[in-house]
Amino acid sequence: MTLREELATLLSEEVGDRAGDWDLAGAIPLETLRRLGGEGVLCAEVPAEFGGRGLSGLDNGELTAHAGTLCSSLRSVMTSQGMAAWTIQRFGTREQRSKELAALTRGDLAAVAFSEPQAGSDLSAIATTVVDDGDSVVLNGHKVWSTASAYADVLVVFGRYQDGAAAVLVPTRAPGVTVRPIPQPLGCRAAGHADVLLEDVRLPATRVLSGASVALGLLTTIALTYGRLSVAWGCVGIIRACLGAAASHARDREQFGKPLAEHQLVARHLAEMYVAEQTATRLCEHASGCWDSRSAELSSASVLAKHAAAGHAAHTASAAVQILASAGSVDGGTVARAYRDAKLMQIIEGSEEICQLILAERALERVT
Repeated sequence: MTLREELATLLSEEVGDRAGDWDLAGAIPLETLRRLGGEGVLCAEVPAEFGGRGLSGLDNGELTAHAGTLCSSLRSVMTSQGMAAWTIQRFGTREQRSKELAALTRGDLAAVAFSEPQAGSDLSAIATTVVDDGDSVVLNGHKVWSTASAYADVLVVFGRYQDGAAAVLVPTRAPGVTVRPIPQPLGCRAAGHADVLLEDVRLPATRVLSGASVALGLLTTIALTYGRLSVAWGCVGIIRACLGAAASHARDREQFGKPLAEHQLVARHLAEMYVAEQTATRLCEHASGCWDSRSAELSSASVLAKHAAAGHAAHTASAAVQILASAGSVDGGTVARAYRDAKLMQIIEGSEEICQLILAERALERVT
């Protein structure tokens, strides 16, 4: 058994048949998340030198897809933890990487805080401030829809710093930090979405990653590239779960004297779902290959994978509900959850419209 298969088995055992209950309750048990975090599953790409599992981008992607087939809320927590770990790995000092990444592979939980009331797709509008004050920094700001913040021990907060920007490691129990869970979100209900208020939060200057400001665009793009690729693989998981549920139902349920799968219009749905799974998988494999090779094409490949996979997930989930009909309309059920979860995937880490604008720019660059 490979390491990826071992971690996938662990995920399957931890989730079991509980994903629907977690969805209805709006929460994943904290002890479950800490167990998975302690096994390094939530950020499995962290190198072994920092206590991680050291999976390649491709193996981590397939692990993320497996989580997506089981529970998109759990996969969302994995994406958030992975983004936090990647930001620390990319921008942290050697000391910060050694300390903070080790904590995230021992069971501590992390989230990233990008979006604000006036800064969603337009992250250049981030207004959160990080101000030097002697050997401390003081943060003020308001973050919204920060996935996994309701569970997190530490937040990687993106804000304006000096003449650029910085990511700051903010303990959720620090004075001045208020985490307000979002009640009954449309999708990924158990992912711990929350708004975060930062009011005169004073921290040691050593909590600023790398201790210096960088360009805001560089900071956010590097973190978002990980997030987009993780979401894309999670969408592959949604597609696979819907295809499996729809194919099984169409094979076993009979109408008008024959299985649903033998009715041509239902068979068309299944064929389109299969094409969607294969297409999304191949795009994600290509993007992960770019990640592993550190290709200059990575940024656009991750946008393409996320855009296509999210669209296919939304269409596939809709088709699955159509095929299962009343059997797929039970709240908390596999395809009902997928129907709601997939819609959010078309919004987070770059909306459909933002992805299209980025891809249009890439198309224009190819014109000679």
